[in-house]
Amino acid sequence: MSECPCGSGRPYSECCEPYLKGDSTPATAEQLMRSRYSAYVMGEVDYIHNTLHPDHRADHDIDAARKWSSDSEWMGLEIIATSQGRYGDANGVVEFRATYRDRGGVHQAHEVSRFEMVDGRWMYVDGEMPKPETVRNKGKKVGRNEPCPCGSGKKYKKCCGR
Repeated sequence: MSECPCGSGRPYSECCEPYLKGDSTPATAEQLMRSRYSAYVMGEVDYIHNTLHPDHRADHDIDAARKWSSDSEWMGLEIIATSQGRYGDANGVVEFRATYRDRGGVHQAHEVSRFEMVDGRWMYVDGEMPKPETVRNKGKKVGRNEPCPCGSGKKYKKCCGR
């Protein structure tokens, strides 16, 4: 048995394969997210289309998804956070990071995805890139006339402070 590409640590045959084959449906938004990633890995792009919210299927370019799926080497999925999306919920949110390699190098698709329960099945609604966190330097601010912290021996204003 091979391990499931979704990163759950479970065998593929007991994890995402039953969803991709249509033998069962994901019970949570996270399971749907994992199975959609596995569908990209396995080239099961029809599953991607069929688990897309009905309101968004007309906009979905299945040929582009098929090309992305086949032209990429899928390297891993990391679930960062989930909110709701369990049994009895109507909506769910899953933040994930999927790593893949294509001709342009290694990339990460980082998304906060929204899911909705439609007729008893979880559906992918849409996603957006997370907002970057503001980083504040908590260290001491270097004055213009102080020695440069790079160790050059020059004043900061004549070195790295330009």
